[in-house]
Amino acid sequence: MTTKKNYPIGTPGTPWGDSEKQQWLEAQVTHRSYATDVVCVIDTLRSTHRDVIQVEQYGELDYSNSPTGNTYPLFALRSIEWHSERPTILVTGGVHGYETSGVHGALRFAQEELRNYATSFNMIVAPCISPWGYETINRWNPSSVDPNRSFYSDNPSPESEAIMTYAKSLNISFLAHIDLHETTDTDNSEFRPALEARNAVEQTEWQIPDGFYGVGDTLKPVPDFQTAIIESVARVTHIAEADDQGKLIGTDIEQHGVINYATKELGLCAGFTDADYVCTTEVYPDSPRVDDENCILAQVAAVTGALDYLISNT
Repeated sequence: MTTKKNYPIGTPGTPWGDSEKQQWLEAQVTHRSYATDVVCVIDTLRSTHRDVIQVEQYGELDYSNSPTGNTYPLFALRSIEWHSERPTILVTGGVHGYETSGVHGALRFAQEELRNYATSFNMIVAPCISPWGYETINRWNPSSVDPNRSFYSDNPSPESEAIMTYAKSLNISFLAHIDLHETTDTDNSEFRPALEARNAVEQTEWQIPDGFYGVGDTLKPVPDFQTAIIESVARVTHIAEADDQGKLIGTDIEQHGVINYATKELGLCAGFTDADYVCTTEVYPDSPRVDDENCILAQVAAVTGALDYLISNT
């Protein structure tokens, strides 16, 4: 099934130019506050978790000329007890700013669980990589660029470049990278139609899976690791079933609740660290079987399930 919606910007069959991109940008509005929802939580962690977490600002995005009129500091939370001989774990959220539980799941993990793993791993949590997208509930940044297709050299996304530069500056290798995402009904109703209009390339309309699923790396699938994540999340919420073609979002299923993507080839966040163990989580917040809190708990369970597996198997 393919999208047939006429997007309100642009001419069907013609890729967007600068005027269409500007028209799209001018249509965006602020729906929520990164400062209130994210930065205030981080500021609280500075005091309540000062024994285990240090906060580092790794960049700043100046989008003061966009409809939000804001400049966004970018933060990473690092475990204080840092030892070179320990493996390092990266947890990222909000690469797609509209995927809410990814942001709040990363923050909740830092609040409630990070200290439980800080003696086993060097931990880094970057809870909101795309704060403009968070405020405007968008997949793209103000230049109509998808940060989660931009994790490569000389990329067009300052969000992606900032976290890549920060990670490189640490001069370390990563054992695991868990990237927290959602698949939402708006993927079909808004974001894929917008992509089709922007690129003038027909897009497949997915059957949105009802439930959690994980995305591994085709080059490093680590199926037992993915199983551990699914089993952990299943204690919190339901796992998505494959469609009648044995697929999830048009991709062949590898095991219950798991598909694989070519993360590096596609420029996905999960691929840029070259970690041995990677998973992109996908929560479905539009299911009638969940609420916001359940979605956050599912993200936390994915991270803890991954870390528990690594403690026992590496």
